[in-house]
Amino acid sequence: MTKPPLPITITKLEMKARPATVRPHLRHDQDGGRVMLLKTRHIPVHFYRYLYDTVGRDHVWVERRRMSDDTLAAIVQDERVEIFVLYCDGAPAGYFELDLRRPPDAELSYFGLISDFIGRGLGGFLLATAIDTAWSKPIERLWVHTNTLDHPRALPLYQQMGFVPYAQEKAEIVPID
Repeated sequence: MTKPPLPITITKLEMKARPATVRPHLRHDQDGGRVMLLKTRHIPVHFYRYLYDTVGRDHVWVERRRMSDDTLAAIVQDERVEIFVLYCDGAPAGYFELDLRRPPDAELSYFGLISDFIGRGLGGFLLATAIDTAWSKPIERLWVHTNTLDHPRALPLYQQMGFVPYAQEKAEIVPID
């Protein structure tokens, strides 16, 4: 049985210049866990699906779940798409994905933490690192979309870090069983 569509409001945000503020550096989370961020090279599709499904489970991320392995691999293994995985005490804690395929824009395609790691001071660090990484490239604009099913602190965090809303739209997401 197909689940009914869920109404959402999508907020589109952008940043047109690198923020001047100092970005946090983190070696441990608030619980004392050792933190490491690694850029993937040619990420295996099964590992990408694990990250996407685990981070997005509570927020009804479905778009990439509907893609074939070949279609997904063509995106996430493209040399112009950068994926960074956050580890805490050796376990994956979250990730971000920068899509640099449409210069001079960069898209923060996906960003999030696995639920076990939310509330440990990692979200601001991860987003700040994503922003710094994007602005280390020859871009003129960094943009991201969020919606009302994302974590309730997502939109305020984006704005706190310097993103400015430029549009909103109503839509529906059809959950996958």
